[in-house]
Amino acid sequence: MSDFQIKPLPPNIDLETKNILRMSTRANRFLAELKGISATIPRPGILINTLGLQEAKDSSAIENIITTNDELFKDEVYPDYVINASTKEVRNYVRALEHGYKKVKKTGILTANDLISIQEILEKNKAGFRKLPGTTLKSLSTGETIYTPPQDEKQISSLMKNLEDYINDDVMSDVDPLIKMAVIHFQFESIHPFYDGNGRTGRIINILYLVMKNLLDIPILYMSRYIVQNKEAYYRHLQKVRDDDDWESWIVFMLTAIAVTSQQTIAMVKEIQKSMQYYKHEIRNKYKFYSQDLINNLFFHPYTKIQFIEKDLKVSRVTAAKYLDELADGNLLVKQSLGRSNYYINPLLYDILTNVQKVVE
Repeated sequence: MSDFQIKPLPPNIDLETKNILRMSTRANRFLAELKGISATIPRPGILINTLGLQEAKDSSAIENIITTNDELFKDEVYPDYVINASTKEVRNYVRALEHGYKKVKKTGILTANDLISIQEILEKNKAGFRKLPGTTLKSLSTGETIYTPPQDEKQISSLMKNLEDYINDDVMSDVDPLIKMAVIHFQFESIHPFYDGNGRTGRIINILYLVMKNLLDIPILYMSRYIVQNKEAYYRHLQKVRDDDDWESWIVFMLTAIAVTSQQTIAMVKEIQKSMQYYKHEIRNKYKFYSQDLINNLFFHPYTKIQFIEKDLKVSRVTAAKYLDELADGNLLVKQSLGRSNYYINPLLYDILTNVQKVVE
């Protein structure tokens, strides 16, 4: 078991080695490209909703909270029908991310109390920071305890206050924000301040910090997929900081995650753009009811329904049903039944969201 004793930030070590700076340059370049291309989508909520769902799904999967895309998309259309507990937890992640995003956009800072409110939405409890000892972190492969985070309530509060200062005060450390994000993530996961939800809260912090530093306008960096695919390496690099003070490998890992997932997300946004243009062209040329609001609706909801069209287009139920049925007859949507109700799948958007690797290749 590691005898690592967590210290207040900033780390007393050079965080701008050649390897780190080389990778931070690459990560910043792709992140800037992602920020630019995301601004070309006419309604930012389209990306927040669609990519946010996938981020929530994969971030939750790291904690073995598993749901399918079909269940997740159905839950948006019929929340009372889907009873899968994991799907509900993923939805809580989406709500927690949206809550944190609104906080950061309004205040320009990210506080310890903000993190408590985010975790509260995730876990649906008001436990706050840990007050009782007993929390340990175990090896994925052996189940043995590899690290014991702070156990004392006062120490946890003190370290979280220090982390809050580090997040919001650039005078404490003027390193590249992406490097700083990696440090923040390590520190939060090592403090492990909550009884549950630390991993998911920590990954939400990553996205919110990038928004806070104006490196992203909206929270769409699709980083959890990379961590899912490199789960063992993620935990190994975290532990190497504790065991060997190996900050460089950890920061390079996180910068690589930013670079790779920025490229993946850029590819997805381009595919969404292309599909929106295709639908725009098809509907404008073949139907009498084209509108940008209709296109936005079809790409905001992977699965849509009559009520969504009624609300977004401000039309009657009969008119909304007519639009959707005609689009289904024209193979632009796939009509499905659930009980006595119908919902409509956007097949191009569904394919983009569920076949990320194919999109990137």
